[in-house]
Amino acid sequence: MKRLLFPVALLAILSLPLAAQEQPSREPMGQRVKESAGVTEHGAGEVLWGWANFLILAVGLGYVIKKNVGPYFAKRSLEIRKGIVEAEAAQAESDARVAEVDRRLAHLHDEIAALHQSARQEAEAEAERSRREAAAEMAKIQSHVAEEIAAAAKSARLELRRYSAELALSLAGQKIAARLTPETQDHLVMTFVAGMASRV
Repeated sequence: MKRLLFPVALLAILSLPLAAQEQPSREPMGQRVKESAGVTEHGAGEVLWGWANFLILAVGLGYVIKKNVGPYFAKRSLEIRKGIVEAEAAQAESDARVAEVDRRLAHLHDEIAALHQSARQEAEAEAERSRREAAAEMAKIQSHVAEEIAAAAKSARLELRRYSAELALSLAGQKIAARLTPETQDHLVMTFVAGMASRV
């Protein structure tokens, strides 16, 4: 716009002679009608000067338009073309994104089904692993319990044998004590002494 100021100012200066020649007319209406028909008191010189001013103004305006408006419109046209190209690129990118979203949405149901299937398989595998671990732990516990029961049974049998032996000895002692009279004791001592004497 700054480049347009100088040519406009130049045209304004060139058009000053035309404005200086035009003076307000206080002529009667009949005289003005004659002038509008091309008849003037000054003659053809003033008309020629008006045409010259018009031509100067037209040439100046043409020059200004050609010099400034042409490049302006060319620049504006380039900007518009650039904007169109950018808009087309943005439209293409937007279309690509929309297509990608549509593709994802089309496969979304399949992806969700695949995720559900995978989750079910993982849950089943985890449940099977837990069952195997529980069975192994149960087998260990049962083996340990069986070992403890066997050890307890063996210990109980040994305790029972010891108790039976003690009871048998106690009963035998009681029977022997009941049968052992002083005469029997004397006879046993005598038999023992005689047996020892015969060995010597």
